[in-house]
Amino acid sequence: MSRRVVRQSKFRHVFGQAAKADQTYEDIRVSKVTWDSAFCAVNPKFLAIIVEAGGGGAFIVLPLAKTGRVDKNHPLVTGHTGPVLDIDWCPHNDNVIASASDDTTVMVWQIPDYTPVRNITEPVITLEGHSKRVGILSWHPTARNVLLSAGGDNVIIIWNVGTGEVLLSLDDLHPDVIHSVCWNSNGSLLATTCKDKTLRIVDPRKGRVVAERARPHEGARPLRAVFTADGKLLSTGFSRMSERQLALWDPNNFEEPVALQEMDTSNGVLLPFYDPDSSIVYLCGKGDSSIRYFEITEEPPFVHYLNTFSSKEPQRGMGFMPKRGLDVSKCEIARFYKLHERKCEPIIMTVPRKSDLFQDDLYPDTPGPEAALEADEWLSGQDAEPVLISLKEGYVPSKHRELRVTKRNILDVRPPAGPRRSQSASEGPLSQQHTLETLLEEVKALRERVQAQEERITALENMLCELVDGTD
Repeated sequence: MSRRVVRQSKFRHVFGQAAKADQTYEDIRVSKVTWDSAFCAVNPKFLAIIVEAGGGGAFIVLPLAKTGRVDKNHPLVTGHTGPVLDIDWCPHNDNVIASASDDTTVMVWQIPDYTPVRNITEPVITLEGHSKRVGILSWHPTARNVLLSAGGDNVIIIWNVGTGEVLLSLDDLHPDVIHSVCWNSNGSLLATTCKDKTLRIVDPRKGRVVAERARPHEGARPLRAVFTADGKLLSTGFSRMSERQLALWDPNNFEEPVALQEMDTSNGVLLPFYDPDSSIVYLCGKGDSSIRYFEITEEPPFVHYLNTFSSKEPQRGMGFMPKRGLDVSKCEIARFYKLHERKCEPIIMTVPRKSDLFQDDLYPDTPGPEAALEADEWLSGQDAEPVLISLKEGYVPSKHRELRVTKRNILDVRPPAGPRRSQSASEGPLSQQHTLETLLEEVKALRERVQAQEERITALENMLCELVDGTD
């Protein structure tokens, strides 16, 4: 009889543990900006954190292995003239990150594999289109170089980062400030929450709302929403009595939630982090000192409370590692990067197993770094599920890949101005093409030389540090 009562699930005993002191990142001046974003972004290569910076906005990028005390002179990524409000790593290129700022711009940066000696101040491209602060960024899950931004101007813009062009501008769907935006698994739909307390499902290419629910949570504080693997929606918000809630919705029937969980009366907005492989949602409140997690299933009661990871200090923000960055040999199913006032602490979630073999049931094939579509294919109406990879041998990040921006040349479409002297054969298109190719080769060679010199400077500085340490 008792067997029926105990729910069978491999995730009933997910075990959370903070990393040891030598695995944390110390002496980081985490941003004090009052904004409800995660302030932290992580991928299998790098950890990025929005930091305090004089005279503009900045974030720091650390190689994942560079734990311990961070040098106070460690280079920052600077370029925004106002505070940075959100950062997001490109899912298809581990060296590319986007940042959004109070200065109304979005910048896309190329991060080198080696540690630069100076601040990175030149973005690959600056995207200008919002009229107020930009507080939300989200890369398309399956289409290459497609980036979404949402701002205080109530507008969502979808960009082709490869050309710097606006693909879509959704400027009349939200009457007030947008609080959160989330893509579904193939990037065909968006879930948005807004200050008007409405949860919307948007078809971005048709530019219309396909379903909506007014006041999914009765309280006045901001909502958040994410898609589940099967197309349902998870929302976090507050009840009329200011209790924090987690609700599961079926977009085909928005009248009543499929399930509703009430938690506590803390006033921190709950940031939901959803893992489609395990169908576990982790709730991290800003200012909380805990992470609650729930398993979402297809049978009643649909939302199952698993456990709470608690620590002493409150979190200022939180980063969530993609599945391909986890250590499968330790049965790690999630890893968070918790921001304190002056440090970042990894928190590891594991499912304890006795066997040393690869656990197929814990690690189904998961989205890899390859894009399934090009930007123009997605814009034309095509959809594709993420390109999956196996984690059986563990994931090894690829070497540095450069983001190439090819801005359309407006001169190409202009008629020639006035009469031109006739070209001789030597000045023809072939000759011009040859000159262009020669120049491009020279630029490439110079770039490689500069990079080699910077790497050499870094190596010499490291040797100098070792020598100084040795003589102390």
